[in-house]
Amino acid sequence: MADLIDNVFARSGFNGRRLAEGAQLYTRMLDVNATICLTIAGAMTPIGMSGVFNSLIEKGMVDFIISTGANLYHDLHRPFKMPMVQGNPEVDDNDLADEGVARIYDVFIADDDTLTATDTVILDALQEIDTSAPFSTAWLHHELGRLLWDRAPHPEKSTLATAAKYDVPIYTSSPGDSSIGMNLIVPQLFGKTVNLNPMLDVIETAAIVRDADKNGVIEIGGGSPKNFYLQTQPTLHQILMDKSKGGHDYFLQLTTDSPHWGGLSGATPSEARSWGKLKDAYKNNVVVYSCASISFPLIAQYALVRGKSRQHRRLFQRIGEMTETLRDAAANNEELRAQYPEYFEKKS
Repeated sequence: MADLIDNVFARSGFNGRRLAEGAQLYTRMLDVNATICLTIAGAMTPIGMSGVFNSLIEKGMVDFIISTGANLYHDLHRPFKMPMVQGNPEVDDNDLADEGVARIYDVFIADDDTLTATDTVILDALQEIDTSAPFSTAWLHHELGRLLWDRAPHPEKSTLATAAKYDVPIYTSSPGDSSIGMNLIVPQLFGKTVNLNPMLDVIETAAIVRDADKNGVIEIGGGSPKNFYLQTQPTLHQILMDKSKGGHDYFLQLTTDSPHWGGLSGATPSEARSWGKLKDAYKNNVVVYSCASISFPLIAQYALVRGKSRQHRRLFQRIGEMTETLRDAAANNEELRAQYPEYFEKKS
C-alpha cells in the first residue's frame, strides 16, 4: 500500500496526489515528533474504524483525540459483542422502525440488543465512577475505557479502552450531543450529581497544545471536533495573550465538504490561518477531498509502514501538570493582567 501511494498516487494528480501528500505529511509529523491530535466526525466507529484508531494509538502515532460523542458511544458496542450489521441503504425505514432497528446509512443497529444494552453498560459504569467533583470529558472517557478492561469480553476492539491503556486523552466538544451525554441524565435527575464541566476541556486542550514543541492534526471530516482543536491557538494568543504559539504546525483534513458553502467542515487551511489557527496558510497543510472511509485507512497504513513507532506521551497522566503551567503563565502575563485587572485583584 505504501508503495502504491508513493509510486502511483504521488505521481498522479487530483485527489490521488492529495492523498499521497496527506500520507507523507502525516509521516513528517511523526518524524519531527509533533504532538498529534486526531479529530473524528462522521460515523467512523459504526463502520469499524476503531481498529484503525487502535493501531495508531498502539504505535504512539496519536497523542490525543477529539471526537463526537456518537463515535465514542458506538465504540462501546463491539467490545461487548453487541451486533452492528451491514445492510441495504435502500430499505424501507418504516419497516426498520417497526422491527426495532436503527440505520446509519448502510449499517443496521438493533434497538434492544445493542442500543439499550449499551445504555445499560454506561449506567452501570456510572455507579462506580465518582462524579461529585468537577471533571472533563477526557476524565469520563478514561474511566469508561478503564472499566472496559474489567468488564468487556473484547476490550481490545474499543478505542476508549485502548486510549485508556496508553493514557491518550479523548475529548468530546459537545458532550450533551450523544447517547453518552443522554445517559448522564439518569443519575443527574435522581440524586447523583454529575459535575461534567466542559470548560475543563477548553483549558486542558489549550494546555496540551501549549506544552507541545510542534502541533499537528489529522481531521476526519469536520464539524465541532475540527474547530475545537483549531480554537486552542486563538484561546492562547487571543484570549490569554500568550505568545508561546503562533498557530498549529501541521494540518491534514479528509473531507467531502466544499469551502464555497461557508460551513466550517469545508473551511480551508488558509481560512484557518486568517484566524491564527494555523502557522502558515499553505505550508504543511493538506486537504484530501474524499470519503474518509476510503482515505483514512490508506493514510493510516502508510504511516504504519513508513513512519516509526514512538514512545507514548501518556498525556492523560500529565493533564494536571500542563494545566497548572498554563494557569501560572496566565497569572504572570502582564498584558493579560493589565487588560483585565479585576480578575487579578486580591480578595479580602
